[in-house]
Amino acid sequence: EVQLVESGGGLVQAGGSLRLSCAASGFTFDDYAIGWFRQAPGKEREGVSCFTSSDGTTYYADSVKGRFTISSDNAKNTVYLHMNSLKPEDAAVYYCAASEDGSSCSYHVLWYDYWGQGTQVTVSS
Repeated sequence: EVQLVESGGGLVQAGGSLRLSCAASGFTFDDYAIGWFRQAPGKEREGVSCFTSSDGTTYYADSVKGRFTISSDNAKNTVYLHMNSLKPEDAAVYYCAASEDGSSCSYHVLWYDYWGQGTQVTVSS
């Protein structure tokens, strides 16, 4: 059974950092594209970052570029989202997702086949 489990969310002051983890079971990241999304109350789910397993290319939304970094630990089958210089507008539920097509990644939710349950990030001003 394919499963993604996020962790690492919490409450942080503006300017602080968090590291989110996305642990996968039932498959390995090697053949998948992985994306991080977030959804704030009353807003649509938006893509934050993704990477393609085929060549390790990473992508970032303009709103997080220079502050967030996506990385992976294949030995642990875990993908991380390192978030620095957090802003109140970064507060949301963060989700990781996996696409069986590892050749490219997308910020479209329909691109992804599997989703985690989400982890809450709260940023106080």
